[in-house]
Amino acid sequence: MSMELAIILSMVIPAVGAVLIALTGKSPNLRESVTMLTAVALFLNVLFLLGPVLDGERPEVTLLEMFPGLSIAFKVEPLGMMFSLIASGLWILNSIYSIGYMRGNSEKHQTRFYICFAVAISATLGLAYSANLLTLFIFYEVLTFSTYPLVSHKGDENAVKGARTYLGILVTTSVAFLFFAIAWTYYASGTLDFVSGGILGGKVEGPMMGLLLMLFIYGIGKAAVMPVHRWLPAAMVAPTPVSALLHAVAVVKSGVFSVVKVVVYTFGIDNLVDSGSADWLVYVSGFTIIAASMVALRQDNLKRRLAYSTISQLSYVVLAAAILTPISAVGAALHIAAHAFGKITLFFAAGSIYTAAHKTEVSQLDGIGWKMPITMTAFAIGALSMIGLPPTAGFISKWYIIQGAMSSENFAALSVIILSTLLNAGYFLPIIYKAFFKKPASHGTDSGGHHDDHGEAPLPIVIAITSTALLTILMFLFPDVALELAQQMIGGAQ
Repeated sequence: MSMELAIILSMVIPAVGAVLIALTGKSPNLRESVTMLTAVALFLNVLFLLGPVLDGERPEVTLLEMFPGLSIAFKVEPLGMMFSLIASGLWILNSIYSIGYMRGNSEKHQTRFYICFAVAISATLGLAYSANLLTLFIFYEVLTFSTYPLVSHKGDENAVKGARTYLGILVTTSVAFLFFAIAWTYYASGTLDFVSGGILGGKVEGPMMGLLLMLFIYGIGKAAVMPVHRWLPAAMVAPTPVSALLHAVAVVKSGVFSVVKVVVYTFGIDNLVDSGSADWLVYVSGFTIIAASMVALRQDNLKRRLAYSTISQLSYVVLAAAILTPISAVGAALHIAAHAFGKITLFFAAGSIYTAAHKTEVSQLDGIGWKMPITMTAFAIGALSMIGLPPTAGFISKWYIIQGAMSSENFAALSVIILSTLLNAGYFLPIIYKAFFKKPASHGTDSGGHHDDHGEAPLPIVIAITSTALLTILMFLFPDVALELAQQMIGGAQ
């Protein structure tokens, strides 16, 4: 198989899977078997590209060239390779989890759920391999619309309202800001291609470069930089597997992935350093990190606490990119992976608790670690990664970001990282303490009046949550592949 065919198959496999899922929808066992086989086939196809990319090859294919410098094309560079590995690999585990969750909670419209999930993954792979801003924009929009039915899955008033907020903010920002930024880039440079060192050097200068960067940052609403963040907590009305998709596998990762790609391959790190046009982004992302962490501290609903944690953690990636040093850019790429493994574990844990114990609030979790030791141990691992402590992946990415801030003497960024680490500990460690070191408030019921006679969630959920927690530790122990891809991204951009 050629590498060009493998690129196309990365989008075709999940799309075909969506069709097969629709055809087998009346047979749940067959439908879910098709989902699993499709996810595995996609991951193996992505793995086929990994070796050549690590060896320095950059396979590419053009589907349609409309005008010079304006085409729908794909190119597998190191950052896109990392993102595609994360998305395709976690789709397998999310599918296993979904089987246990959707059946365990007797969710309706399960066939539609699996179809939309497959289409969203197809869009994610198209975005990951985009060779230019036009291709990225197209798949960015497909991802938004394909996830709307997932957010509104329950169909009640709250779900519909949350989904409208989700769709409204993401479409408005992309059309009003991102599309305009892309058009401006094409007008200024005559191309939209992602190029090592950027394409805007000498083409856009002074305050105009800062303005263009601002349009990109707020146009990429999926990165959830404040004040363009309300869609993310609004989307928490969705089932937990969807929350995992939003927060770990596809949607928010497509946002911060796009930010890093634009900074490295459209503007160019050296161009931004020379112009000083990105200085404001350190303060905006830093504010988002601290403000979202402080809001998370006050949330009793577990999923909302995790949602605001995600807003904060995403801006770690934006902050790392804004520091504008090679080592901080490596940290940004690594944090995309570290956050994916850690946050999907946390959301899997929240869904596991809901499925087994029907508890949604932090105040209800007294002593639950003794009833659900696997779930809460996995939660603890994910939490440690978000705080940035060893032996978890979050320690590695945060270490590189800190090194980047220190090497550039960016003390504002360094202060944000230190303060936010304390805040992260402030809203995660009490949950672990309540789960393992506090007893339920009364015999037979918890502090929320819920019956406490339960154990772990169904086996597929336990398998998935154990696997993602293990990945969080394995990335700490064996970071070589992720680190090599991140370093190649910078090596190719200098």
